[in-house]
Amino acid sequence: MIVHSPAVVLRRFSYSDTSIIARCFTQEMGKISFMVRGAKRKKSPQTAFYEPMSHLDLVFYYNERRDMQTVSKANFATTYKNIHRDLKRIGYGMAVVELTEKTITDHDPHSELFIELLNILHTIDTRAEQLNLVYWYYQIKLLTLLGFRPDLDNRELTGLVLPDPTKGPNSAQILSFLLSGNLSDTGFQSKLNELSVSSKDRQVISQYINTCLYYHFDGLKELKSLRVLKALVTA
Repeated sequence: MIVHSPAVVLRRFSYSDTSIIARCFTQEMGKISFMVRGAKRKKSPQTAFYEPMSHLDLVFYYNERRDMQTVSKANFATTYKNIHRDLKRIGYGMAVVELTEKTITDHDPHSELFIELLNILHTIDTRAEQLNLVYWYYQIKLLTLLGFRPDLDNRELTGLVLPDPTKGPNSAQILSFLLSGNLSDTGFQSKLNELSVSSKDRQVISQYINTCLYYHFDGLKELKSLRVLKALVTA
């Protein structure tokens, strides 16, 4: 069947001398892998579309019996102005899409998470400060929407005791704020600027959220971008 859906490119890798495989998070069908023939040719107009973090409008042929689908038409749905201009934005943006790619399953739509991902990428593109808070917000939102909402009052999971989220001077307050917030609310974004985050808070919050993620999702400790982000967030 023919599907028309917005999508975010999570990952791309080579398939042959001329073709790539693009793994995308589509709003309608969830995570899908696409074969893009000719995308590696120098003059191919498709090359620019399939970079990680790209927000696309796709028309594609979907066959549930196939591991890879075929794109009929692709256009940019959004063109980000700043996200590729500095290492910090690139680091946070790549961590967001890599985290998403590792935690969602193929062909399982999560429309609300897709919208949150778009909100996060837009915020990283337009906001210069407190990106660590924005990233923590997305980690928490992803856990929540995939059924693993953190409970600050209950540190005991089966086979694991979570790190104490109250060890920083403001860590419990910050985590509570992020858990209850909505990034699409302008008031929430304004309050982000007012939060005081110490180096101890960064360490405590990062350790708490990452431990939650590592517990619920296998393989996250292997994420290259998360290792980079850990250095940025706890610096």
